[in-house]
Formats: sequence, C-alpha cells, structure tokens
Amino acid sequence: MNKNHYVAIMAGGIGSRFWPMSRANFPKQFLDILNTGQTLIQSTFERFSSFIPKENIYVVTAQQYKNIVLQQLPDLKPDNILCEPSRKNTAPCIAYISYKLNQLNPDANLICAPADHIISDNETFKQVCLEALDFTSHIKALLTLGIKPTNPNTGYGYIQFEPFAVASNVYKVKTFTEKPDKELAKAFLASGEFLWNAGIFVWEVKNIIKAFEKLLPEMHEVFDMEKMHFNTTEEEEAINRIYPQCVNISIDYGIMEKADNVYIIPATFGWSDLGTWASAYDSLEKDYLGNAVAEGNVIVFDSHNNIIHAKNKKLTVLQGMEDYIVVDTKDVLLICKKEKEQEIKEYVAEIKRNSGDKYL
Repeated sequence: MNKNHYVAIMAGGIGSRFWPMSRANFPKQFLDILNTGQTLIQSTFERFSSFIPKENIYVVTAQQYKNIVLQQLPDLKPDNILCEPSRKNTAPCIAYISYKLNQLNPDANLICAPADHIISDNETFKQVCLEALDFTSHIKALLTLGIKPTNPNTGYGYIQFEPFAVASNVYKVKTFTEKPDKELAKAFLASGEFLWNAGIFVWEVKNIIKAFEKLLPEMHEVFDMEKMHFNTTEEEEAINRIYPQCVNISIDYGIMEKADNVYIIPATFGWSDLGTWASAYDSLEKDYLGNAVAEGNVIVFDSHNNIIHAKNKKLTVLQGMEDYIVVDTKDVLLICKKEKEQEIKEYVAEIKRNSGDKYL
C-alpha cells in the first residue's frame, strides 16, 4: 500500500429521502438499509481499507455522529474523525480534509467519497481507484469517476466527456448537467457521451488547494489563515472559527464545473448512490411479482413491484398494491408511490412544520 494514498469518507448528511428509517440523530449511512449485515459506512470503510492504509482513512462527519462512527468503525483511529460544526455542503468538507492533509503530507493523493454508496464489484472499484491515483500523481488533475449509465435516470447528475482519451481510460470533461428531465436524460444516454456523476473525486491535495485559491478564494483564505492549527490541539477551535465564514456550496458547483483541469474515468462497478427508496429497490432481490422485502415478516397478495421495510415482530400484509414504498418503523408508517419518492423531503418539511422534530 502507498503511504501517500488517503481517503476521506464523507458521512455528514441526514439522508432525508430515506425517512422514516433515516433520522436526524441516526441517518442512513449508519443503517443496514439493504439488510446485508453491514451498515453503509462499514461497507465503505471495508472497501477502501483493502487498498488504502487504515491509518490514512478519515471520516468527515457532524459532531453529533462522532460516537456512532467510533462504535461502527473500531479500526478507525479516533483522531481520523473530523467533526464539522455545521453542514455547509461538500466544498468546506473537502477543504477541511485537504488543508489538514497538506500540513501533514504535501504529497498526499486523496480520494473523497460518500459513505452511503452501494458498490457490488469491489475488485473493479479498487482497480479504477488505483488507476485514478496513478493518473493524479503524474498530472495536475482534478479527477472524478463516472458511471456508464444503464437507463435515463433523472435522479443523477450527468457529465459529458471528450471523445479522445488523454491517458488509458481517462478523458477530459466537457460539461456537467444537474438532474435532467426524462427527455434530456434519454438524449444523453443515446449519445454515448455522458456518464452518471458518482460524486467520487481523486486529486493530490496541493492541486485541489490551488483550485480553492483560484475559484473559491474567500474559502481558501479562511482555511489558509488557520492551517498552522491543523493536526494540533488547536484544530477544533480553528474549525469552529472557519466554518461560520464558509459559504454553503458543493464541490461540483464551486470548483469542478469551473476548473479547466477536470478529467473523468468511465467505470462500471455495480454502483448506486442509494439516494432513494427506488434505488434501494433496484439493489434488492425481488420475488416473482417484483416485490422487494428489505426487512420484515411480509405476506403479499396480488401486489407487484413494491419495496417493503418493516419490523420483523409485526406481520405486514399487502393486498392490491403496485409500485409502492412501504416503510414501518416504531413511530411512523410511510406508504408512498415510488414515482413520488422525490417528494419525501417535502413531506418531512411539512411534518417538521406541524409536529416539530418529534418524528424526524
């Protein structure tokens, strides 16, 4: 294993589209949504620790989740849990780990990846990541992994790439498009020039810092001013000073869409961002009627293509239902059409207005 290879697992989100299983105090990255025997963050840590030194794996999360991370990842060094004082999207999160590592090892070559992705082909994923790390160690590049699309999915961002490779399986990025409508997604798929944006990034930290300096100069300034406190007992206080000064912005919008040295590796390794119940449905085994039971004691009659997640102690009986999400927890029962799942975030907001945080 290469001592200059590092990983930052981003684990600060609240996963509101997976409500009511995912709650603010225990979000989806810490749950075993697909009933595999491992939580999502445990699977992610295990995947990376097969080719990245464990001492070089970091988790960036919210302060309130620190103890959950410690409990679920006993092999992770406690000092490698970076706690954000507030949620400011992915740019400040990536700035934090990048400026910290730059003080520790200026040759650090970093993978930034979400904690809650499903990847079924770990061996191919490992090979692609090592190819990416090799490329970024020789080229001053900001590299991302793109997934070859299998359907005109409107829930993912798309990345267009140049037709000619600059290195083995590495291409220059042309454009980024946020979640398109169905017709545009179909056109993207037909063209063969677009990949799904996996939100997995690879770069040497010195090169992403140059990008912050050029494209997000205010954020660069506040991190740069406090950098001598990183990896010392003063780090937490420094981060508490930095974050209120940071704009809430994604790394995609703040840097990747504007930089001129962005590259992509097209890949297929059984990827899902597990962002919604429908994506969970796609990843689960189904019965002969197309029903996927993630968990629970379930009997179905004349019901097709549903996803059911229920408590094992309670018998759940479905009749005459098609294309529904059914999630039963100790205090909430959700029954929602799969096609309406993008609105779950709106339902959660409405519940917060009516009932406060009781069910969140």
